[in-house]
Amino acid sequence: MNFEEYRKYDALGLAELVKTKQVQPSELLDLAIQRTEAVNPKINAVVSKLYDLAKEQIKTVDANAPFAGVPFLLKDLDAHLAGTRCSAGSGILKDYISKETSETVHRAIKSGLIIFGKSNTPEFGVTPFTEGKLLGTAHNPWNLEHTTGGSSGGAGAAVAAGILPMAFASDGGGSIRIPASCNGLFGIKPSRGRISNGPMYGDPWNGAVTSGILSRSVRDAAAYIDVVQGPMAGDSFISQQPERPYLEEIKNNPGKLKIGYSVEHPIHGQQDEENIAAINKTVSLLRSIGHEVEEAPLPYTKKLLTELFYTMVCSELSATVEFIGEERGSKP
Repeated sequence: MNFEEYRKYDALGLAELVKTKQVQPSELLDLAIQRTEAVNPKINAVVSKLYDLAKEQIKTVDANAPFAGVPFLLKDLDAHLAGTRCSAGSGILKDYISKETSETVHRAIKSGLIIFGKSNTPEFGVTPFTEGKLLGTAHNPWNLEHTTGGSSGGAGAAVAAGILPMAFASDGGGSIRIPASCNGLFGIKPSRGRISNGPMYGDPWNGAVTSGILSRSVRDAAAYIDVVQGPMAGDSFISQQPERPYLEEIKNNPGKLKIGYSVEHPIHGQQDEENIAAINKTVSLLRSIGHEVEEAPLPYTKKLLTELFYTMVCSELSATVEFIGEERGSKP
């Protein structure tokens, strides 16, 4: 397999090739590594390279697992893998080595995904762009002068650049959805309690933060949520389990949907004309395939949202920094 062939497949497509013995997991990993080495100096998407770890993982991968042998990146925030660095993009954690593995990561590995690195993120994931003193700026592979969005900007850049078909992402205020928009990908923020944040975290940002995926296909995202969803002991909030796998759900016709939209800026300022044009184009498409689409006012006051959201984020960040100080025995 060469890169042009590799690039044509989504994650489930690559796993099917492994299951039918048309390709070896080692070939897929080699292609992911080669692509990383070729493009990462320009886009700075991958900030930790775990190539040797990935080669060890391949030796025990289940060839019948849903994502057997598919290369995968964790985000350098929220996703812990014991024995590897998790900096959260911050200088005060630049030497921090995870002591435990996140439950979500355990399940991802069990599904056959091969972790070969970690992706760029801004400090503590608090900005909608991926720029920071520790890890540097992630650049958009479509245009190096444009942002990848944030905070899962490294993941978005890596998938868009063809390094891999999907990558771990997390979202508290747009950190999956913004990189999806900026990089031309599919991104879904699962509902609160759908995917466990444990055992390291309970409900980050009062439950606003959850992990998910950035991918090139909808079916990859559905299959990924299928394999990582569900609570673990100690979770403070648990979502009702779906009636059927999401991979089956996406095959069903949803029928006529009632969809609301707004062209207002969600927080402050004037909306860009290009954004409005893109929204209106989407509205026209949805109407043309039979859905009922109505413009609706935002269900909150911008001042109230700004005050509540920023207060929550800043207070939780303050507590996080204080906790880090206690853990390392010195005040940051």
